[in-house]
Amino acid sequence: MSATLTKTDIRRLSRSELEQALIVLGEPAFRGRQIYEWLWRKGATAFSEMTNLSKALRQVLEEQFCIQPIVLDKAQYSLDGTIKSRFRLHDGHLIESVLIPVPEEERFTACVSCQVGCSLTCAFCATGRMKRVRNLEAAEIYDQVAWVNRQSLEHFGKPLTNVVYMGMGEPLLAYRPVMESIALLTSPEGMGMSPKRITVSTAGIAKMIQKLADDGAKINLALSLHAADDAKRNEIMPINEQNNLAALMEALAYFYRLTQNRISYEYIAFQNFNDSIEDAAKLLKLCKRFPVRINIIEYNPIDGAPFVKSAAHRIDDFARHLREHGMMVTVRRSRGRDIDAACGQLANKE
Repeated sequence: MSATLTKTDIRRLSRSELEQALIVLGEPAFRGRQIYEWLWRKGATAFSEMTNLSKALRQVLEEQFCIQPIVLDKAQYSLDGTIKSRFRLHDGHLIESVLIPVPEEERFTACVSCQVGCSLTCAFCATGRMKRVRNLEAAEIYDQVAWVNRQSLEHFGKPLTNVVYMGMGEPLLAYRPVMESIALLTSPEGMGMSPKRITVSTAGIAKMIQKLADDGAKINLALSLHAADDAKRNEIMPINEQNNLAALMEALAYFYRLTQNRISYEYIAFQNFNDSIEDAAKLLKLCKRFPVRINIIEYNPIDGAPFVKSAAHRIDDFARHLREHGMMVTVRRSRGRDIDAACGQLANKE
């Protein structure tokens, strides 16, 4: 067993726990606050970087604790400016994150992963074909945002404006680290981001949506809907069999009632499956109980899946029908498809 594995990862400690640990070492509590700032606001990945600590204290920290940052394994650059990054974790597992730049709208978004693999087996998603290995730690999620922020500054001269939990994994099945990472991202001692700039996307787990509401989450919530009736949704998203649309609508209404936070539906359009005007009419019925925005997404093919991208005119007709009935609709054209960085394509491919 390596020495690193016998040490405590210092980034698992809260600020108060760090302060207490420093008191035990015979140091004043404010040293813990200094270390916390180094770890989160300044992004230190080694104790040697903490230059306002004595060499003796840095040595003690080195002996008792470790820092396990993610490491960039590979970066791919799309013709449209999208950057996909593959990161290696301390235990050798790989995850992916994506920088989605829209310079003309001054929007620079990090799409981050929360699990190694995924357990939900959605039929249209490459990640769903990987088994779930483990949840990420909060620090591993935070590191992705920090990395992608640096990429945004380097390539576009702009910091991130948004973070979406839409990468590998189901965020509500990694609830603790996801919420801890959001607390770090929004803390003045971390990145100081507004929670209104953060969106958590879920395939739909009713009891966990209710827990988000009970916990007073201030983030935006996106439901990966993709079909507006249970029969079709069961066919492409097995999670719907235990979390049907009636249960999800009840949970979302509860979430909105308690938080007033923005809710959106993500809707991938599949040719001749869910893209008819009849499907749009069914979708409208799911938009009556609370304000909702609809994002229609182009399908991005993955190997072995039987789906075909809906024709542009069918997507336009679908969106027009929704708008004519007062819905706020955005058609999201795929970005990063040439590097397998688009929605549903993250799978650690070489």
